[in-house]
Amino acid sequence: NFRLVNEVATDIDADDYDFVIVATGPLTDEAFIPSLQKLFGKDFLYFFDAVAPIVTADSIDYESAFAASRYGKGEADYLNCPMNRDEYENFYSNLISAETVELKDFENNVFEGCMPIEVMAKRGADTIRFGPLKPVGLRDERKNDKPYAVLQLRKENAQGTVYNLVGFQTNLKFGEQKRVFSLIPALRNAEFVRYGVMHRNTYVKAPLFLNRYFQLKSNPKIFFSGQITGVEGYMESALSGLVSALQGYRIFSGKLPIDFSEKTMTGALCNHVATDFGAYSPMNSNFGILSPLTDKIKDKSQRKAAYSRQALETMREILSNI
Repeated sequence: NFRLVNEVATDIDADDYDFVIVATGPLTDEAFIPSLQKLFGKDFLYFFDAVAPIVTADSIDYESAFAASRYGKGEADYLNCPMNRDEYENFYSNLISAETVELKDFENNVFEGCMPIEVMAKRGADTIRFGPLKPVGLRDERKNDKPYAVLQLRKENAQGTVYNLVGFQTNLKFGEQKRVFSLIPALRNAEFVRYGVMHRNTYVKAPLFLNRYFQLKSNPKIFFSGQITGVEGYMESALSGLVSALQGYRIFSGKLPIDFSEKTMTGALCNHVATDFGAYSPMNSNFGILSPLTDKIKDKSQRKAAYSRQALETMREILSNI
């Protein structure tokens, strides 16, 4: 019952169908952009994805890190990771000599505001100390010494289970990111659940426009799937397609949509797409976005196994009740 049509789509025509799934991106054809602008307005897309690494909250060294706002103004929304001069100089020398990925031609057009941290660092030893690692106005009340440089971490989800390395968008290879960024004392044992990437990536500010079923709020006949929703990765994109197809079929068959629990990776990604939490950025599947376990488990392999068991048990229960 399929009819395959091979042509460049220039518009979203939902009138003749029960529902439509838009699966485009991250390199959406320019001919299709105007139709998306009709739905979302001109400022709905990010064209160059500059994503900083994410670490789990449990893996941060809180003896080194401290919560504070700059000059004590406002809420202490950031975790601050200080370095003394020797620690910074060691970090800096490793950063500017670390191995980077080879960029494609279309990936070289990077805005000044999202410059790779290693490129910024190569402009001078103090450049990043006056930028993303600026220590001014940040003091650890537990200590008397003044930090020489400070990396700030920002919550990446509402639960505060994962943190983003602010200003650390990078083209370093993944292994190099782990090695170099772990030289920051508060991150010496950090568990990286997403590494930084910089590449062309067209995606929607999903929390403004989509619900947890990948359904367009302004037109319930239209669903979105793939990286244009802000899920990151092949499996995640395939998952979003399955979810949008399943939910569309159920809704337009007169059935209730399925609410996947955040104890499952499916539910966690659906929640990420639909939750307005500060600056929206793409997210891959990782243990950090799952609902926290009831019991804290220190051993990483045992903790991951517990997360997996919980997810499988929860998914089986959901599917058995459909």
